Amino acid sequence: MLDEARPVPSPIDALAQALVVSSDAPILLLDGHFRIVAASESFAEAFRIDVENVVGLSAFALGEGEWNAPSLRGLLAAALSGGGAVEAGEMDLVRAGEDARRLVIRARRLDYGDPSNPLLLLTIFDVTDARLADRVKDDLVREKAVLFDELQHRIANSLQIIASILMQSARKAPSAEIRAHVADAHSRVMSVAALQRQLVESGAGEVELKAYFRALCDGIAASMVSNPEKLTLSVVSDEHWVPAEVSVSMGLIVTELVINALKHAFPGREGGHIWVEYSAPEDGWLLSVADDGVGMPIGPGPARVGLGSSIIQALAKQLRAEVVMDGSGPGARVAIVHQQQPRRAAKS
Repeated sequence: MLDEARPVPSPIDALAQALVVSSDAPILLLDGHFRIVAASESFAEAFRIDVENVVGLSAFALGEGEWNAPSLRGLLAAALSGGGAVEAGEMDLVRAGEDARRLVIRARRLDYGDPSNPLLLLTIFDVTDARLADRVKDDLVREKAVLFDELQHRIANSLQIIASILMQSARKAPSAEIRAHVADAHSRVMSVAALQRQLVESGAGEVELKAYFRALCDGIAASMVSNPEKLTLSVVSDEHWVPAEVSVSMGLIVTELVINALKHAFPGREGGHIWVEYSAPEDGWLLSVADDGVGMPIGPGPARVGLGSSIIQALAKQLRAEVVMDGSGPGARVAIVHQQQPRRAAKS
């Protein structure tokens, strides 16, 4: 008795099958009853399927039944009824004795010739290794963040210890000149320590300037102001945030200018006031330190900024800003002015 002849596929069906079989991507072509019409060699290799024996089988009968998953059934039903492509459908392929594989499946309904006999084109991607790599990367990023926070805390604590040692050394120094130099070093260390605290508290790469300048002034006052009721430091600023590297330069500038004012603005006086101000109009920003002391000396030559004048000039240049001094009185004021460069008109 002769075997029943298989139906000869139409030219369009034959072309579709040929395209699927030759594809480099893992592809299945299903009919409207979810039976396999064709499978690519790459699908067979990826999922250890015998292509010659799967044509005509239900997609859910592949392998040892691991493809009979509710998520796949729902995906195919949605694609068949809704038309178009179903994006980012996912399922776990679970084989006995093996780790689950995560698959991303795109199903597209193909309507051509006879709409009553649609086909479904499935593209299957194994993303198990990619997802694992993403998890490893995320874990490394989190671990790096934890280590970075711990490093920040350790740096801040170390700076506090160094500042304390400097303060003790200043008190034991045999001369007033040595005590002054050690106190200056203490204030500079405290300025960096204050920045570290702000970075730890903000948890970001930006620093809020008002709190930062306030911490700086508190640290300087603690080491250099003997009577805080008569000599006060004030910070005038809105809540402006700047990148950490910018705040470092600004903090060092404020430290130098405040120390300079404490040393030279109030000779023979117990009282006085020093203001640290920051503003950021649309065309740039302005940072200034002013006092109500004796003002800058009048005479030939450049106005005195103090021993740290070269540091201030260098830091201002780094910030692309200009140092502007005003000693007309009463008191003195040194401003660091940064102006935005005007945008050039586009050439027509």
